[in-house]
Amino acid sequence: MTPFLGVLSSGFLSLLAVFVGMNAAKEFGGTPILGGAVGGIIVAAGVANVTVFGETLAPGQGGVLGALAGGILAAYVERFMRRVTPDVIALIVVPTVTVLVAGSITLGILMSVAGVVSVAIGTAATWLLANGGAFAGFVLGGLFLPLVMTGMHQGLIPIHTTLIDQTEWTVLLPVLAMGGAGQIGACIALWVRFRSNASLVRTIRGALPAGFLGVGEPLIYGVTLPLGRPFITACIGGAFGGGVVGLFDQLGHSVGAIAIGASDLSLIPLLNGSSGYGWALLGYGSGLVVAYIVGFVATLLFGVSESVRADLEAQSASPSGDPVAPEAPLDVQVTPADSVGAAR
Repeated sequence: MTPFLGVLSSGFLSLLAVFVGMNAAKEFGGTPILGGAVGGIIVAAGVANVTVFGETLAPGQGGVLGALAGGILAAYVERFMRRVTPDVIALIVVPTVTVLVAGSITLGILMSVAGVVSVAIGTAATWLLANGGAFAGFVLGGLFLPLVMTGMHQGLIPIHTTLIDQTEWTVLLPVLAMGGAGQIGACIALWVRFRSNASLVRTIRGALPAGFLGVGEPLIYGVTLPLGRPFITACIGGAFGGGVVGLFDQLGHSVGAIAIGASDLSLIPLLNGSSGYGWALLGYGSGLVVAYIVGFVATLLFGVSESVRADLEAQSASPSGDPVAPEAPLDVQVTPADSVGAAR
């Protein structure tokens, strides 16, 4: 199953430079197809025949970082050419000059620079988990949910793809996935503790399946973040799970993922590592179990403040279990989110 899924993911990754170049050009005001043409230069087979500064280039060198820089450069060149080119010949001159100039600079400079940066990123990530081990995993696993909350986790995609391109898997994704596992444990604890609160249970029950498949936003914005403390206890669970995965890396049994976009249980078929699938599954599975348990226990023990607990229990006493509307008089019970804000 793993080789089969690996082939499917490699089909996408082989053209990822094209997609990155297209999106980069679009975001910087250029034509996506021109950015894709420049990004496609990086993965072209003929690159192997090009020598720059005495070094023969390799197809894919620099990866998505080179494609990103090439797409941005293509957008700037195109915008300049449109300003200085008469409309009557713009249709031919602008795309030709854009691809020639941006493509030449990408081949001559950007691929080499991006290649050095990519190797440095891969070396740093591997060294961090191989030497920092449990501590590095603890920190990374604990900080991932705040990154997801702000959307900054999307910025890790070039790093993941760079690691996959270099070593065939990314050692960061299994560690970071522990954040979502800690949140699942926290939400199950809330379900158990306040099972008579129909509104809360309904929200958790609807969002948990997505959480087990690696989509954590419904649980973040619907449950843990509005209640305050459960978000912190979820991060604690993720930290301990990340520490377990990091420990396996430190012991020489690296745990990696051959593709990105999956997390939690959906990542299991995509695992691989230096000691094979078995060790990778053992390391990742152990981390998941620890993250679930620690997130659950931490939330039961100190995951809910007294004011929030009182509000949730008061809502449980109402027939519907729904929170009180914001426009209610001041002497009526407030929502959990308001209670957290007041506690802070």
